[in-house]
Amino acid sequence: MSAASSTTAVPMAASPSAARPRPCAGCTEDVISWIRVPSAVREQYLKIKASGLKLQLCTNETQATRENFVRKLRAMGFDISVAEVTAPAPAACRLLKERGLRPHLLVHDDLVPEFAEIDKTNPNCVVLGDAAENFTYANLNEAFRLLIGMEKPVLISLGKGRYYKETDGLKLDVGAYMKALEYACDVQAEVVGKPAKRFFESALAELGVPPEQAIMIGDDIVNDVGGAQQCGMRALQVRTGKYRSTPRGPCHQGCCAVTGKATSSDGTGFLLQPWQKWCH
Repeated sequence: MSAASSTTAVPMAASPSAARPRPCAGCTEDVISWIRVPSAVREQYLKIKASGLKLQLCTNETQATRENFVRKLRAMGFDISVAEVTAPAPAACRLLKERGLRPHLLVHDDLVPEFAEIDKTNPNCVVLGDAAENFTYANLNEAFRLLIGMEKPVLISLGKGRYYKETDGLKLDVGAYMKALEYACDVQAEVVGKPAKRFFESALAELGVPPEQAIMIGDDIVNDVGGAQQCGMRALQVRTGKYRSTPRGPCHQGCCAVTGKATSSDGTGFLLQPWQKWCH
């Protein structure tokens, strides 16, 4: 999630008093449980919405269209519109149209409708998303054969996360499969989701908020925190979702500061007003 200005609150935080509304940008979906959302989380989110702050959800969700993603959130009591969600698939579609690319899709079945208006005949690139059960050997090998047969292979990845957390535990994310294809085909993937700088810039542009006034809040030290900081934003990491006390892999300088945590009765962490000290 993200908020703007050094004194603003965030969707998971208590809103400090202010003389006038201040902008806010960028939010990750990973702090939200698809199964159960604590009332305290929802209440803090409603406070930030009522305060007049701008809010944008920056998600690497590639197992559902934005419409279905928003429908799930609204069913849980979050007043979110499609326009308030920045996601990889629409960004990839814009890129494909701009460059006249025709993709072979290795994505989740539920994401395919996002590419309905894209020409997919005679593919000249591969688009990779979190395909879940579609990540079979046969499907990966088909993508490999297409790429290796191209004079100038183009691999577009809807994110490069290593893993994510669901109710039954951690699961491999698209980044692991992206790296396999990069290695096999000797190609560098173009990432259109987090932590790509262009992705965060798109979210900021949709809000009309400069990076120095925005704060990104999420549970991923690399994709959320590091990606936002490389875009010129400040960032905070929450100890929820897939947070781990010992980060693995490289991260951007200064991105390892972790916020304090309060815990609701069911064990879900959320931010409180003292988060402000990280913004000064």
